[in-house]
Amino acid sequence: MRILFLILAFLAAPVSARTVTDSAGRVVEVPEDVSTVFAAGPPASVLVYVMKPEVLTGWPRALRPEERDYIAAPYRDLPETGRLTGRGGDANLERVLEIAPDLIIDFGSVRDTYVDLADRVQQQTGIPYLLIDGRFENTPEALRLVGEALGVPERGELLASDVEDIFDRLEATIADTPEDKRPRVYLARGPDGLETGMKGSINTEIIERAGGRNVADDGGRTRGLIRASMEQVIVADPDTIVTWDRNFFARVSGDPLWQGIDAVQRGRVYLSPTAPFGWIDRPPSLNRMMGLIWMAGLFYPDKWDGDLREEARLFYQRYYHVDLSDEELDRLLEWAEGQPPR
Repeated sequence: MRILFLILAFLAAPVSARTVTDSAGRVVEVPEDVSTVFAAGPPASVLVYVMKPEVLTGWPRALRPEERDYIAAPYRDLPETGRLTGRGGDANLERVLEIAPDLIIDFGSVRDTYVDLADRVQQQTGIPYLLIDGRFENTPEALRLVGEALGVPERGELLASDVEDIFDRLEATIADTPEDKRPRVYLARGPDGLETGMKGSINTEIIERAGGRNVADDGGRTRGLIRASMEQVIVADPDTIVTWDRNFFARVSGDPLWQGIDAVQRGRVYLSPTAPFGWIDRPPSLNRMMGLIWMAGLFYPDKWDGDLREEARLFYQRYYHVDLSDEELDRLLEWAEGQPPR
């Protein structure tokens, strides 16, 4: 098997190459013309699809029926490839070599664990592997970097400038609102709403970026996802709840356990769209930029200048390569602006 890897790695080596320095500072030789890209995980698949969909070799998870209308037709039936990174990484190197992409891209953390994986896969397969920093603040730089790597620098610049404009709009919106006056927000995950993300986690950083205060905050001692108790939610008493779980959203307004929560009493429970990708996370990629626009309008309705329906229409056209019909927009935004009837 080792000999087979070496032979295939030699055959996969780019004939004409140029160097690209990725977000981890790795200097990687990539082909002059990149025509196929293997996305190492869901965040990378979104990034590659947004930037240059024709090079994407497949989805880490095949699209579900409710997601298909929100992806351009030529890419709805791309095969399921599995993933190299994150929980449930199930794409082995034989599968990557079978696909034989020109380039592998990962988008997210650039910690040592991911650097080691990138170096190992690149060494064993001979396929160049770029690590792209997926933090919110790095998004414009990531877009420019990937645009250059894929040979579409103009598109990289267009999208990077668009993201910078969104960030500037957000900063202008929240600039004169003191921290203690900003919405107190709880992210309710799962059918019971008791899974959440701590302040600073990749799952909830969108809340803070959009000008909210995550009530799941223990001063930075805990990061990532946790299981909260109902008592903790009651004590935190958020004035705004966001969720992407339809089961929780459908039952929360009639659940006695949640009746005393300020957000429920005021009807400030909002369901995030999830097609083709979640607006909050799932995965934490460029899809969150639409989530920022959505949340800014929820948190600061009197200050945020924009119409959600038209913003979504433009975003899906610019980023996802689709022109949404009114019916598709209706389905997407069904409960994004309010709580269902009791």
